[in-house]
Order: sequence, then C-alpha cells, then structure tokens
Amino acid sequence: MTKRIGLLLVAISLFVGALHAQPSKKEYFKLLKQMELGIKGYANDMINADHWYKRFEADSFFIRGFVQALKVPYSYSYPFDSLKTVSRLYAPDSSFRIFTWQMMKDFTYYRQKGAIQMRTKDGSLKLYPLFDISSFTNLPNDSLRTVNNWIGAIYYKIIETKAGNQPVYTLLGFDANGPRSNKKWMDILTFNEEGAPQFGGTKYFKLQADTAKQKYFVARYSVEYKKEAKMRMLYDKEADLIVYDHLISENNEPENLYTYVPDGTYEAFKWKSDHWEHLNELPGGVALGDGNAPVENLLYDDNGNINQKKIEKLSRKNMALPTQEEDERKISNKKKKPQSSEEKVDY
Repeated sequence: MTKRIGLLLVAISLFVGALHAQPSKKEYFKLLKQMELGIKGYANDMINADHWYKRFEADSFFIRGFVQALKVPYSYSYPFDSLKTVSRLYAPDSSFRIFTWQMMKDFTYYRQKGAIQMRTKDGSLKLYPLFDISSFTNLPNDSLRTVNNWIGAIYYKIIETKAGNQPVYTLLGFDANGPRSNKKWMDILTFNEEGAPQFGGTKYFKLQADTAKQKYFVARYSVEYKKEAKMRMLYDKEADLIVYDHLISENNEPENLYTYVPDGTYEAFKWKSDHWEHLNELPGGVALGDGNAPVENLLYDDNGNINQKKIEKLSRKNMALPTQEEDERKISNKKKKPQSSEEKVDY
C-alpha cells in the first residue's frame, strides 16, 4: 500500500500546483486520471482482499483518496470507470450521480457505503455521503430517511418519473444481506426544498394484501430470497414496468425467507401518476427486457399443485448442482467406460 499512497500524494501535490496555474478542464481530467490510478488498488482490495481487516483498511484509504479526487473541479464529468468494484450511476436527467459499494467482514456482516455527487454549474463539489444503518433497524420499509440513516444497497438502475412537477428517482439495488439470503430493493430518491436528498416516502409503493384485498403503501419495497437463487428485478422500458421474479418457498416454509426461489412467474410495478402500483402478474404480451418471454406456471401441474420434481430441479440449478437426470447419466456413462486411477469424479 506504500506505493499507492505515494502515487496519491504525488497526484494531490500536482493538484495543489494546478490550482495556482488555473488549468483547463482537460488538464483537470489528466490530474483525475492520476488520482484514479492512486486509488484503483484500494477499490479492488476493499472487496477482494483475503482478510477483513485488509478490506476495511483499503476502504478507509479509498474513501480518503476518492473524496480528494472528487474535490478536483469538474470531477462530476469524469467517469472513474476503472473503479470496477464501485457502482457509478448518473441520473437520467444528469442532475446527480450516485456511487455505491459493499463491505463484507464475514458471511454474517455486510454493509453498503456510498455518496451522491450533485452536478454544479461552477464545477465545485457538492457531495452527500451515505451512512447505512440497515443492521440497526427492524423496520427498513417503514419511513422517509435521510443520508444519515440510509437503507443500504448497491444500485444498478435509476428510473426517473414525476409526481406532479417533482422529479422522482426510483433506485433498484442489491444487498448481500446475510449468510443465507440476499435482497433486492426498490427505493425512492427525491430532494427536499433545501436540495438535500431523502429516501423513501409514505406514498410511492402501493401494495395489495392477499387476504383482505386492501391496498396499502410502504416507503420502500424489498424481496428476500435464497442465497444461491438467481432472482431478477429489472426495468422494462418498452412496457414501462419494473418486473421481478415471483418467489415461493422451495421447502414449504413460507416463514423462512431464505428458502424462497423463483417459480417461473413474474410480478411487476406500474407507475400510476405519482406512485408505483403492484401487479400480481404481468399484463398480456409483456416480455422481459432481455427478450425472454415469461414461462407460465413453471412449478405447477395442471391442477395447480406444486411440482416437487421441478422444485428439486430448480433448487439444484440455483445451487449450480447437476439435476438427478444428469447424475444418473454420468453414473451410467462411467459404468460403461472403466475409469483409470488418475481420472477424477466430478458431479
């Protein structure tokens, strides 16, 4: 890390000298490239280092160096695209961008970090650090929150809508959550009268209870599912829908969210004037954004009963395990062909 610190100090000294010389925007970008090089290694180590204390140390160095880089005039336009472990998203209207990344101590402790950088006319820095308090609340879906009590996620999509004349930004994000489950999040970002960011709200996600059929609102929406499962939540621009996998418990344990896996059907949210309204199923003719049409009733037989064989097959697929048929085929092939002592069984 000594070499990286040296590179960063050199870049900062160039930055101080450049200020007196009143450099051009192009020269600022050359400086930013050098500063990015100085923190690139920290960005990698804070996610991939083999010990938690090395990851946390790298995170500390990364944040300090990154903030110094963002202080360089007109840094808002600089992409920082070599920082592969940091999500970097611009708002559709380019009024801000948001950085998010994830820290892991062990498989029981995850925390997200981030910051919102506002676009400014004079190129100066206006930055809002985000502080994840997910571990300290039992009701993450219940309230309007500020940057100081953020429900953390690594964001991968920003959708811009309007409620009246107010821009509303919907954030789709991922959270590794814990040792047995992941989460996908839908959250709302707006800006108050003072221009400060705020998350969630009382009126943006409208749901319908399964039994009472009464509709109610939540501040933000999340889906928790089995760690090994592959659960999709995406925005279909053509249909103007947020589409995500419908989940069921693979072990018939609905109280345990870590047993939930996709069943091949889909749910969605549709923007209605000033809020997202939940749809239990996709409208007719809607396909997913990747071009694959939804498969109806994948895990149900003709009588509406859960197909346990398909459940088992999907579960093994989610865990990257061979299906029972593949197991039997491999065993059969090995019986037909004698195996040498040097051959390795791999199934």
